[in-house]
Amino acid sequence: MLLQGNQAIALAAIKSGLKFFAGYPITPASEILHELVNKNTVKLLQMEDEIASINAIIGASLAGAKVMTATSGPGFSLMQESIGHAHMMEVPLVIVNVQRVGPSTGMPTLPAQGDLLQCKYGSHGDYFPIVFYPNSVDELYKYTFKAFDAAEESQSPVILLSDGYVGHLYETIETIDYPISKRSLAPLGTSNRHFTGLTHEDSKPATSDPEVHKKLIKHLETKQKKVSKKYNDYEYIENTSSDTLLITYGALSRVSYHFREDFAIYRPIRIFPMVEIIKDIAKQYKEIVVMEMNTGQYANEVERLLHRKVNLVSILGGKIDLNEIWSKLRRIKK
Repeated sequence: MLLQGNQAIALAAIKSGLKFFAGYPITPASEILHELVNKNTVKLLQMEDEIASINAIIGASLAGAKVMTATSGPGFSLMQESIGHAHMMEVPLVIVNVQRVGPSTGMPTLPAQGDLLQCKYGSHGDYFPIVFYPNSVDELYKYTFKAFDAAEESQSPVILLSDGYVGHLYETIETIDYPISKRSLAPLGTSNRHFTGLTHEDSKPATSDPEVHKKLIKHLETKQKKVSKKYNDYEYIENTSSDTLLITYGALSRVSYHFREDFAIYRPIRIFPMVEIIKDIAKQYKEIVVMEMNTGQYANEVERLLHRKVNLVSILGGKIDLNEIWSKLRRIKK
């Protein structure tokens, strides 16, 4: 099928068992909502804003449905408190963020990669999200399935990152029906589970005991890391004649293939938690370059993980210029 990236997400979501979608129109993510309208298998609500949207899908998930919402940067910002709430209550949901230039309203139809750290740290407190970032229509389709599966397995919100380029890209893909995880969360009212955003033990609030909180956070961390290891997804193009490793992701990684004769290329697909194999790959190269459409969000995470300095190629303004990128890379390589 010839599909747009956003259309591929919608189709894969339906095949993954999506039963409820709530969202607010926002470019460049609106086509996901458009595609789901009038689908007989999906209940859909256009909400008054993104705060209402995520709270609606939390409620629908607790009631027993597989759920999803889709947005871009400004809407993703509004969702942050409820994302933390869903992590604390261990509620499975899928959140699609088709990134655009920010902050604030920014450049509404132009792509960026400025929401990475917001995916990991956007809500307050400690939580450990699973985040995927594909770079093609085929991968958006495939990783929508994986996002739903990871959400069910981890009982948590899972974020599927995209951007204005990949989300609006048209490619021919094979629409495979992947195996899907069944809903495992007992619907609200069918068990004695108490749902709360408070620190809790055995579903009962416990707000005065630091030991209970330590135990809870450790549980959330252990669970997320265990599930994420099932999705150690990345792409690595080795180059034994180069001493430089180029790390890039999403739409910008498609450009990096032009430089495969001069650089080795590493592309994380499971952006967070970071895939540990990067440590072993990086040891083979003298220089590390991170290329991204922001001012260095993932570069900072790579430096922290590898405990070494990396070079940054920063592309801003929603435009990918091949000559500009090659000029910056060539200066580093010299």
